[in-house]
Amino acid sequence: MRPGADPVSADAPDLARLLLKQEIEEFLYGEADLLDERRYEEWLDLLTEDARYWMPMRRNVPRDAREREFTREGADVNWFDEGKETLARRVGQILTGVHWAEEPPSRICHMVSNVQILRATPPGPSPSEVAVKCRFLVYRNRVETETDILVGKREDLLRKVDGDWKIARRKIVLDQSVLLAKNLTFFF
Repeated sequence: MRPGADPVSADAPDLARLLLKQEIEEFLYGEADLLDERRYEEWLDLLTEDARYWMPMRRNVPRDAREREFTREGADVNWFDEGKETLARRVGQILTGVHWAEEPPSRICHMVSNVQILRATPPGPSPSEVAVKCRFLVYRNRVETETDILVGKREDLLRKVDGDWKIARRKIVLDQSVLLAKNLTFFF
């Protein structure tokens, strides 16, 4: 800081950025808790009405064919390519208690790390949309012996709606090309 500069205003952009990052991290950690605690209806409330939830399939391709590594959104078969309405139907099915893959319910732990804010619009201390990138690890144990560990990356677009952050878009990228889990009845 240069001599005579106001320490509050000189640090305000960095402070605002750090506060925003902390706010976003707390949002993502809270979301993980909702999923771990099977509070799926509350989780659905974290999604905008026009939310997009997408997980492409990953292929093993030669180094010079990276453009073919992932299936395309809306054009190819994907693990998930859903909106809020479809996600709500999936939640409703799980909550019936007769969902074959979730009765008895799985024990799940979501870990979120490496949270990065890619951009915030409009720029400044009070953005209305934030593009976020993070890493995740999802651990699932079902019945006595079924265990799944899924690791990957997420790219989210978060939007402020009535003063609260909501998920407007989520792209989930698994760091494996073959799905080893028996099903994908849980959420990332």
